[in-house]
Amino acid sequence: MALRVRRAKDLAEYAHAFGAIGHYFGGNRDEDVRRFSRLMPLERMHAAFDGSEIVGGAGVFPLELTVPGGHVRCAGVSVVGVLPTHRRRGILDRMMRAQLADMRERGEPVAALWASEETIYGRFGYGMAAQDVMIRASRVHAALQQGLPAANASSRLVGHHEALETFPRIYERVRRRTPGFLGRSPEWWESKTLRDDVDSRRGAGELNRALLELDGRPAGYALYRIKLEFDDVSSKRQVRVVEAVADSPAAMRELWRFLLGIDWVEEIRCDLLPVDHPLFLLVQRPNRLAWKVFDGLWVRFVDVGAALSARGYASDGRATFELFGDPVFAGNDGRWTVDGGVATRSRRRPDVRLDVQALAAAYLGGFSFAELARAGRVEEVDRGGIARADALFRVDAKPWCPEIF
Repeated sequence: MALRVRRAKDLAEYAHAFGAIGHYFGGNRDEDVRRFSRLMPLERMHAAFDGSEIVGGAGVFPLELTVPGGHVRCAGVSVVGVLPTHRRRGILDRMMRAQLADMRERGEPVAALWASEETIYGRFGYGMAAQDVMIRASRVHAALQQGLPAANASSRLVGHHEALETFPRIYERVRRRTPGFLGRSPEWWESKTLRDDVDSRRGAGELNRALLELDGRPAGYALYRIKLEFDDVSSKRQVRVVEAVADSPAAMRELWRFLLGIDWVEEIRCDLLPVDHPLFLLVQRPNRLAWKVFDGLWVRFVDVGAALSARGYASDGRATFELFGDPVFAGNDGRWTVDGGVATRSRRRPDVRLDVQALAAAYLGGFSFAELARAGRVEEVDRGGIARADALFRVDAKPWCPEIF
């Protein structure tokens, strides 16, 4: 049978396409499909057919991504999979290309994803744009330093409805200034962020929603669960921090003071922190946090000019990039000059030469051009070109995407 790829036409096709990745997670329930379809529209799911049988799927969440100094429409790639019966037939390649062409038609300048396998997505033009930190620490070793400033802070646990009313406002204040954050609709908060069914707990307890107030003003929140484990002679409790967001350094410090001070637990765990999170500098014994760095958000340019023009820049300078290696959109290759905050085609002598994956790594500020050059990912063409590019792309904080989508 001939293989073909197209958009899902109805919920039944959507469910079968979704099932390609669901196969590797023990199968799908109807509720899983309904929940995803509320956030990922029917027309954003591509299905791969072998005859009349659906053997693969690749979906997109229509999102808005915060970039330095602005926001950009973003295709959030997710639930990509091919059934094991159809491996090594080029199906993934065809789905990804169809998906990218669809993004281009819709005018989405960038795509982003979390890579389940890091070796896959570079060949489709994605570059690692942010890193992610995981911590595991005993509560004793994670104590904050003594003598830190104390704020007029209070924390309280709130119910689902108060969280749904209050937390998005805090998140939005942080999102506007934090590259890597994603816009969240009310449906996203309801169906994803604050979801608390048995599957979302993964063996831990119910979702706790803590609101931090500074001087009586909502300034931060934490979502966490407590996991209780037993063996023959003892029990062990672990705080699993799902998300902790605060709108100021003082609020962040007090939020973690609360989380690290929860009684009757032996360990605290958090999987999604930025590499420059202040916690490393706040605790007495940072080495005992078991601070581990992983790849985080991956970004791909669909339209280089629009993506670079959507971003803000740290100076009024100018830099010219010679790009190569886009495996899908040859029009992204070539010379681009960023001047006055706008990227245009250029015939100027390039400052640096790099592939599209390397530029994606620098796009949110996750990596500097100097770092990329030391790794052999950037070539300086004109003397001082790397310094000019870094001056333009400089950011005050590393990008952070606090959720996997």
